[in-house]
Amino acid sequence: MLVTLAATASPGTLDDATDLGFLLHKHPDRAQVFDLPVGRAHVFYPEATAERCEVALLLEVDPVGIVRNKRFGGGDAFALAQYVNDRPYAASSMVAVALGKVFATAMAGRCDARPGLVDVELPLDVHVPSLPCRGGADLARRLFEPLGWHVTATAEPLDPTVPAWGASRYVDLRLRGTRRLADALAQLYVLLPVLDDAKHYWVSTDEVDKLVRAGGGWLADHPERAQILRRYLAHQRRYVEDATARLAALDGDALADTVEPDGGASPDDAASAGADAPEPPLARQRADAVLAVLHEVGARTVVDLGCGEGALLRCLAADRTFTRVLGTDVSARELERAAARLRLHDASDAERERVRLLQSSLTYTDDRVTGFDAAVLMEVVEHVEPSRLDALAHAVLGHARPRTVVVTTPNAEYNVHYPNLLDGPGGRPVRHPDHRFEWTRAELRAWAAAVADRYGYAVGHRDVGPISPDVGAPTQLVVLTLVPEGAVDQGGTTAAGPGTRDGEEAR
Repeated sequence: MLVTLAATASPGTLDDATDLGFLLHKHPDRAQVFDLPVGRAHVFYPEATAERCEVALLLEVDPVGIVRNKRFGGGDAFALAQYVNDRPYAASSMVAVALGKVFATAMAGRCDARPGLVDVELPLDVHVPSLPCRGGADLARRLFEPLGWHVTATAEPLDPTVPAWGASRYVDLRLRGTRRLADALAQLYVLLPVLDDAKHYWVSTDEVDKLVRAGGGWLADHPERAQILRRYLAHQRRYVEDATARLAALDGDALADTVEPDGGASPDDAASAGADAPEPPLARQRADAVLAVLHEVGARTVVDLGCGEGALLRCLAADRTFTRVLGTDVSARELERAAARLRLHDASDAERERVRLLQSSLTYTDDRVTGFDAAVLMEVVEHVEPSRLDALAHAVLGHARPRTVVVTTPNAEYNVHYPNLLDGPGGRPVRHPDHRFEWTRAELRAWAAAVADRYGYAVGHRDVGPISPDVGAPTQLVVLTLVPEGAVDQGGTTAAGPGTRDGEEAR
């Protein structure tokens, strides 16, 4: 099994193509060997010049060792197919295992020697000469082209000497594109087993964690997401549903499709699909709840603070009720992705004036985010270090001072419904590896009450998503409404805003 990846030097990216070795943590002048559960992986550089650097991963499979290994051997160790197969020759899911082990640090986006290169998008050329592809070259294009790759996938003939037999299920795959190395490796790690549609090892709950980690930045928006989840998780419906919920809990775009069995799913899966339309994904419900509040308060100008790739911005931009929309984020890369999603480069001058993007930090005062009717912090506060929350409150409530502030954040108590979450700070499970904390309902109420009292806002609370009697809803929503100076209710306290539900007194 062979996979090669090449980077070329170009202005603004790599001055010296051999810097690829720093990112991969593999020196171009050395050939290295790694012992893996599936065999031995060899890493070497066929070419290493200042203009072009190519690394090769050659996986030497141990067929007998695989059969003897309970994790990789499959159910019938006596079957001849365990010994006579394409594993030593085709880039199956075992190559993904090798990529994850050999290039783990690069895939995680870490490079101590050249930290500035981690976020640089490099001109890359990936070649997989022999790839089992159940779905043909067309499926390879459908999986990689939405991620921005230029795809060349050529079906190999079943027998070159007998053209009448037609094409085999193997393709010669070449990908060209400009990508962060970590993103390219993560996409290969996920999609190579998907194309093969046959994991050669036992699939467990660990695979859900791996999938969310590797695909969290791009999978939720992929048009073939449902098929990717099913194939990567070996059509195990319970794992597919868990992964779908985990991706929906990320602060990305809404998951537009529900989990439905395809032709490869079991008849039991198809039979279990109910006739009623499923409940919208949590990410969709969350965006709808925010939009509902904005309409209730009559907001016409809105700033989406920490907008990320533009999940909420797309909804705001599509609603002509909002005459001015601003998205801010500290990451220039996220803003570039948001601009692409919103198609701002192709929009009219008037639309680009109505919908704008701005690089700004949540924890620093910024005059450019003042003067808006409403500000939204949707799935943002949990990404801020607890020690910086006071600075965030001052920047938003004390300086920007919109009439309404809408905050959504995960309910930590509801995490009991999400098995296999990662442990976060303090050992508490969190839904995303970048979450610095996740609040319980009481913790959020205490924070909201404190900042509202400090800056002159009233507080209301809402639930988003299905409500569990014991632990509440998966998402908490807070509405902070600016109280005019001197405005009090008959009891002498500030009046509650539209966020209050069921007559609940604002705290």
